[in-house]
Amino acid sequence: MNNIPKINRLKPLRHLTWGALVIVVVASAGHLAWRTLNPSNDPARVVVTGEALIKSQFSLIDHTGQRVSELDYRDRWQLVFFGFTYCPDICPTTLSYVANILDLLGGNAEHVAPLFITVDPARDTQEVMAEYVSVFHPQLIGLTGSEAEVASAAQSFRVFFEKRTDETVPDGYLMAHSGYIYLMTPDGKYEAIFLEGRETPETVAEQIQLRIEKEYKS
Repeated sequence: MNNIPKINRLKPLRHLTWGALVIVVVASAGHLAWRTLNPSNDPARVVVTGEALIKSQFSLIDHTGQRVSELDYRDRWQLVFFGFTYCPDICPTTLSYVANILDLLGGNAEHVAPLFITVDPARDTQEVMAEYVSVFHPQLIGLTGSEAEVASAAQSFRVFFEKRTDETVPDGYLMAHSGYIYLMTPDGKYEAIFLEGRETPETVAEQIQLRIEKEYKS
């Protein structure tokens, strides 16, 4: 099967109707994210957020075919989302959301590295990623690699993903994954997480803008 997506499959993605968003949170992904990023309500247990465990650390191939690591983006704030190009809803909607944030940042978008890391490297080759990210925003960076490299990157961000059989879709499977967008500092440390549908693009852009301005004033 030719895995390179056709243009007619990609063009409508950024123009999805926001009001028609279908938020599909796989139970196991939500449970893992809740346990990792939220403190326990049980007073007898130690409260741990897990935020210190989240870090930007990876070695992957970008959509232009270059080997890159987190060090290549150390001069910029990293806005990181994990997904896959055959994702039917969450991924295209979230990438449109990221594109909107970049547009709202205007000139300050040059201080942000928006990274889309695939969790489906078997289908999401460098060529597929190049075509896919071009639909959403010219600054969006697609990253892929071997299964081991992708798994290592996901582990560094504490991102859940899992292959799920579905005979109704191409190739007979989809990828379940967490839907958070991670904001990492220019030195690769955890700063914040965002979720499409929870914060408006304007709110996120304003928060990033304030951090950029603070960085350059200090």
